[in-house]
Amino acid sequence: MNAQAIYSSLVQGVEKFHFGGTAVPSQLLLASDMTVPVAVSPSGQVLIAASRYGKGRIVVMAHETYMEDPHFGQFLQNAIKWLKPKQDDCIGVCKRPHLAEHLSKTGFKIKSLAEYDGSVGVFCCDAYSDHQTAKLVEFVKGGGGLLIGGQAWHWSCSHKEDVLQSFPGNKITGVAGIFFTSIYGKKGSFPVPKDIPHQSVFVLHGKDIKQDLSILLDGVTEFDLSGQNVPSALLVHGPLAFPVAQNDSGQVFLAAAHYGGGRVVVIPHEDYLNQPALQRLVLNAVGWLDAERKGEIYVSPKIKHLCTMLSTHHFNTKASALGNGASVYCCTSYSDDQAEEIHCFVAEGGGLLMAGQAWWWACSNNGQDPIAGYPGNRILNRFGIGILKYTIDAKVYKAASVAQVSEYPHFLKELSKIIDHVKMNKPLGELAPSLTISLKRNIASFLEMDARQNPLYTMILQELINIFIKSGVLKVSPEHPVKSPVQKFLLHFANTLYRLNPGKLAPAIPVLFHKLNTASAVRVAIDGTNKGPKAWRSTGLSVYPGKPVTVRVPSALTGKGLQVQIGCHTDNLSELDELKRAPVVTQRFPVNAERVEVSTLWGGLLYIIVPADCQLGIMDIVVEEAARAPYFKLGVTSVSEWQSTGRHHPGPWAELEADSIIVTVPSKDVRHLDDPTPLLTLWNHIMKAVAKLAGCPSPFLRPERIVTDIQISAGWLHSGYPIMAHLESVKELIQVDYMKSEGIWGPIHELGHNQQKEMWEFPPHTGEATCNLWSVYIHDTVLHIPREKAHGDLKPEMREERIKAYINGGAKLENWSVWTCLETYLQLQEGFGWKPFIQLFTEYKSIPHRVMTKEEKMNLWAEKFSQEVKMNLIPFFKTWGWPIEDKLAMKLSSLPTWDKNPMMKYI
Repeated sequence: MNAQAIYSSLVQGVEKFHFGGTAVPSQLLLASDMTVPVAVSPSGQVLIAASRYGKGRIVVMAHETYMEDPHFGQFLQNAIKWLKPKQDDCIGVCKRPHLAEHLSKTGFKIKSLAEYDGSVGVFCCDAYSDHQTAKLVEFVKGGGGLLIGGQAWHWSCSHKEDVLQSFPGNKITGVAGIFFTSIYGKKGSFPVPKDIPHQSVFVLHGKDIKQDLSILLDGVTEFDLSGQNVPSALLVHGPLAFPVAQNDSGQVFLAAAHYGGGRVVVIPHEDYLNQPALQRLVLNAVGWLDAERKGEIYVSPKIKHLCTMLSTHHFNTKASALGNGASVYCCTSYSDDQAEEIHCFVAEGGGLLMAGQAWWWACSNNGQDPIAGYPGNRILNRFGIGILKYTIDAKVYKAASVAQVSEYPHFLKELSKIIDHVKMNKPLGELAPSLTISLKRNIASFLEMDARQNPLYTMILQELINIFIKSGVLKVSPEHPVKSPVQKFLLHFANTLYRLNPGKLAPAIPVLFHKLNTASAVRVAIDGTNKGPKAWRSTGLSVYPGKPVTVRVPSALTGKGLQVQIGCHTDNLSELDELKRAPVVTQRFPVNAERVEVSTLWGGLLYIIVPADCQLGIMDIVVEEAARAPYFKLGVTSVSEWQSTGRHHPGPWAELEADSIIVTVPSKDVRHLDDPTPLLTLWNHIMKAVAKLAGCPSPFLRPERIVTDIQISAGWLHSGYPIMAHLESVKELIQVDYMKSEGIWGPIHELGHNQQKEMWEFPPHTGEATCNLWSVYIHDTVLHIPREKAHGDLKPEMREERIKAYINGGAKLENWSVWTCLETYLQLQEGFGWKPFIQLFTEYKSIPHRVMTKEEKMNLWAEKFSQEVKMNLIPFFKTWGWPIEDKLAMKLSSLPTWDKNPMMKYI
């Protein structure tokens, strides 16, 4: 039964819970993903809860009086029915005569018992005795049902011990994740909702972790994480889990937890278990986990070296998988083979030390988040700790004091603050200082657990969706920009919230453009042969925001690394101060079945992603419920088809494809374009020239892409796949007359960036300079626009002024950048033409890549250029301040001197 089914069966026929009379209940703490809140006060206090343990079931009531209160009669009948393993099982009742009488009158077989004797299927008792703890735990674990009631606030008044750990009832119910607390429960009559009621996200349970921290941090002054090992960050999300160490950004890298009667410690890399600098921490951890039992420490054979270290410090160790007799079990996080055994082991009092990182798993399992799928997290999530894909800098961290660590913010507390602010209509702006990158990552990771069998997770998911809808961030657009830190914070989770609950979020999506007319089925031929890097293949279709689309492929194409992508605007805008669109609007889905249903919050153009070195040939796919978008491919699409229908398709983004480049612009900007052929022919000439200068084959193995967007992450344009540009650049991409008369320096500059190679790049000097060789070359040879007109900074007077300033400043390499740097290459080009550049860029492709210093690379370029033009260019490069080595100068001294060296006049 799932959580909702359990709840429904327990409250069937119950209209309200009446917590009245003189009895004062205790608030219950739910600390497991198996627990279900049943009766919850309007303030979120849990007063009745149910859970499962092993094969059995438990129902806990926040005061034993309610087990005999007539107001709870129907609920008690429901509870016994749910708890009964078999229809004819006898119900044992201990010291509750009125409960026995009520159950007997309603048809149950009742046996009054002084204590549990093994003869009944369900046992009913109060929570004030622990002399049968082991028997009752085994009873439930084996399939029995337990109804138990009590309160712990009175006990806490006369006992100094920890309530969660020492109160008798908690020793029993704690194994199932339910604890009596010392906090008074609010009385009253509470209506019973149809769905599981909402509990408090964060409960002040009263447990003081300072004593735990004093043991774990005893003698620890620093955490030496330096070296080659890369640790993972941790998510601390359980109510009884707590950070032990974190970095300055709030990312936790050591964590511990109480769970049931046991304890857990998580270390972010297994190699730290064998690192001398962290030995004290490991010894403290094992000692704390053993809880003064002086029991046997079982160590997984995969880390048996830990046995030796522990033995030298007088621990009783054994290299073995988890088994009977263990007090503490030490293992890595790379397997979940014994997940169930470990859960029970810890719940019943054992200690678990787990070490490992998850970032490598995340890299190897593309598209999956380790918080849900990583083996170690399938164990740890129940204890309230997760190992994340994010990493921690491998360096030395100073250990904080116990007082400082105990004040670290708890994830659930911070999340509760956000939810309560919205529910109480408080200004979200007050939260801005606490909305850290660490909290953003933690919320995103928590949501990725997709643990909808856990009522607390489901409740948090619903509350965040309500906040998201209420915040108005779905309206984000140039007309409704998002500026506040809180709204930007919320937008970070937009895609995840939609994926987890599209039905609730989809109706709230504003119409970002006119609703598309979708086609029931469109057949598309996709080129599955790809000799270049991973490539996007256009379908000519668009997906409406929040609308599911189905992609059908032949069975032979499943599991071949293909992906479906919605959206082409790949820039992540999370770091910008103002957002004119959501920070992330593109998403991919693996093609692992013949039918793949895809949908995103923001919609966009639809692509098939073909992996590198793919040989699948022409692939016939069918797309259902997508809209057609304007799409013209030179040599394939007919002009008549384009004029009659193609340019009028309703999709908001259009694509124009030449042999080596694809341009994406708003559809409104191409609807007037009668014939894209001249434009794409021009682009063919441009791209052939780009390839020629780069020494690349033409057409490109993977066509370049330029995508325009309402907002991009950096600059006016930026390089990459795709190259991203603002909407204002559309005229430079599709208006032939403008391109030929005014030039297109920016787009070619970015195409040049994509051709730069590490072997002939000299960071930080040449990054924004050598890419401009392509801009100059294209304007020279294709557009026939003089370089001084192509860009104002190339006017002769400006060039000369820069050279003089550089020379007068001592020709220091630190000043050799951008236009000054480009001048060096332009002088070489004006002296020897473009041929040496073409030859060198081609030759460099055949040079085996090796790690070189900047100085070595500069000397290699000077040598090869000199040899290519058969001139000694050493004086030229030295004048420019290049670090030319004496041995190279000697090697080239036999070549003729460049008597037309343009730098001679500046010396």
